[in-house]
Amino acid sequence: MELTSKGNHQAAAEKLAGADELLPNMETGAKNCNGPADVSDRGSQEDGFSEVVVGQEMDNRDDRREEETVAVGVPKAAGEQQQRITVMQPHSLLPKPEAPRGFFTAPQPDDDAAMNRSQSLTDSLAVDMPAIGKYIRDRSNSFSAAIVRRLSSLKDGSGDEYEPDSKPDVTEINLSGLKVIVKLKTEPEKELKGRISFFSKSGCRDCRAVRSFFRERGLRFVEINVDVYPLREKELVARTGSSAVPAIFFNEKLLGGLVALNSLRNCGLLERRMEEMLGGKCPPEAPAVPVYGFDDPEEEAKDGAVAVVRVLRQRLPIQDRLMKMKIVKNCFAGAEMVEALIHHFDCGRKKAIEIGRQLAKKHFIHHVFGENDFEDGNHFYRFLEHEPFIPRCFNFRGSTNDNEPKSAALIGLKITKIMTAILESYASDNRQHLDYAAISKSEEFRRYVNLSQELHRVDLTTLSQEERLAFFLNLYNSMVIHAVIRVGLPGGIIDRRSFYSDFQYVVGGHPYSLTTIINGILRNNRRPPYSLVKPFSNGDPRLELTLPKVNPLIHFGLCNGTRSSPPVRFFSPQGVVAELRSAAREFFQSDGMDVQLDRRTVKLTRIIKWYSSDFGQEKEILRWVLNYLDATKAGLLTHLLSDGGPVSIVYQDYDWSVNS
Repeated sequence: MELTSKGNHQAAAEKLAGADELLPNMETGAKNCNGPADVSDRGSQEDGFSEVVVGQEMDNRDDRREEETVAVGVPKAAGEQQQRITVMQPHSLLPKPEAPRGFFTAPQPDDDAAMNRSQSLTDSLAVDMPAIGKYIRDRSNSFSAAIVRRLSSLKDGSGDEYEPDSKPDVTEINLSGLKVIVKLKTEPEKELKGRISFFSKSGCRDCRAVRSFFRERGLRFVEINVDVYPLREKELVARTGSSAVPAIFFNEKLLGGLVALNSLRNCGLLERRMEEMLGGKCPPEAPAVPVYGFDDPEEEAKDGAVAVVRVLRQRLPIQDRLMKMKIVKNCFAGAEMVEALIHHFDCGRKKAIEIGRQLAKKHFIHHVFGENDFEDGNHFYRFLEHEPFIPRCFNFRGSTNDNEPKSAALIGLKITKIMTAILESYASDNRQHLDYAAISKSEEFRRYVNLSQELHRVDLTTLSQEERLAFFLNLYNSMVIHAVIRVGLPGGIIDRRSFYSDFQYVVGGHPYSLTTIINGILRNNRRPPYSLVKPFSNGDPRLELTLPKVNPLIHFGLCNGTRSSPPVRFFSPQGVVAELRSAAREFFQSDGMDVQLDRRTVKLTRIIKWYSSDFGQEKEILRWVLNYLDATKAGLLTHLLSDGGPVSIVYQDYDWSVNS
């Protein structure tokens, strides 16, 4: 049965013009072909559905217009029973549909309405349901396509299935709002049960390459430095037939040197050779691991004067005395020493005075004021261990080294080798950062501390000028590492001054601090920055060790343990000047100097400002720095200096934090 006839569509539209909403809360009337129909609202909203009953009566149509929701129902025929039709409502979170534009007129206010009806959305807020569906379908399609593309990319070029062995261990799939991490199962690497060890020497380029190769591959190895363990060199010769290094061992089997290692790596046989030679447990025939805390047995020759010194330590009346209105502690008179020698050794007075002078020359005894070597009479002397500076000397351990002093050149060479070994093991590649905690626990550092005791009575006057320069440069850098480990690098200005002045070594019978070395020896007894006093006073016996001419390059070979100081390095007596030039060039080419062409400004390290008297005037400084720059910086600085305009020099901030 038709709901309305074709001719009555216009009348039905006018009757429905007063409705507020079309769906789901809409009232409407209908006419059928037999006459006016009574449309009454008997529906109710239950469980999301609306129920409608269509009847023949229409008297109560207007009175029942207030019902909340209405749907349209059609009877089958006149006189037949009413038919119930249920309409499913859309979800409450979805936008409500609206009638097509122009089909209904704007709703009019109804005075008879007993309750407020919800208003339909305006034209500007209307939601297009097909557009929402299209948006959801597009997003779903793009999401699916992204997954398909990612899975397709895991296949190789031939279209075969993805093989885990040909891809990394972890694959990340990044999608919009989704991150998938796929961890692939790989076969566990075979554990090497053996031991890799190699013999080396300090400063060896091939040894450095072998060390870097093992570190990059993450392989554990044992390094036996024959400069740190001299007795192991005999073992090296016995195993390989020569003292050439590096000598690499896989367990007890000799692999060879750097050439053999590179050959196996280039041909791809290194892994298989390692599995073959290191698959089993390391046998006792392999090179032994160096043991911490044991010194190599060496035949130390006792000084011939030690017997005399031991007698004097027991027989001389050592006590505090008054001299020149000062109390001098732990001293004895020269006459008392002469009498003790005469009675014990049954010699004449002249012979006793000669023995006393020999003891003073070997730094067993010193005049309390440094006025003479040894004289008979009322002159006061004290033993080296009783000197007031001894408690501040960190290379002194309770007693003087009574062994026959070695040559200063030999001790300096040993210090250079052992400290170079420390840098190779515990410093960064650019030597700007040191692992002080690891150094303090290392066998190399323990041996260095023992070696520093041989400096007590060393004769420094036998060194040439180049040997003296290298010796004190290396001693300064070694003392800084020792000082940072023992007392730590201070933070404040006052603490820094104390750090560089109070940490001392006894060298050749005299105290040397960091300030004494740089300003007294290397700078020819010049005043330190912001100080009015020279390190050495007139008559100081250390004055004869000062360098005759100041070389400004020394400032780039000294590391004071801070981040802004030059990198740590140690020098050889034969090439110390060339090595200092290389150190200055490396420092200026990194962060020690910068040119700002637009501002006509040159930024220099603050070290140059502190020691400006060593470099000269500002223009002279810039021309001097020009010799140690790379091509880019040299070109910019040359342009500034040649155009005749003013050039400003700005000094960089200094970072005093420790270079760890």
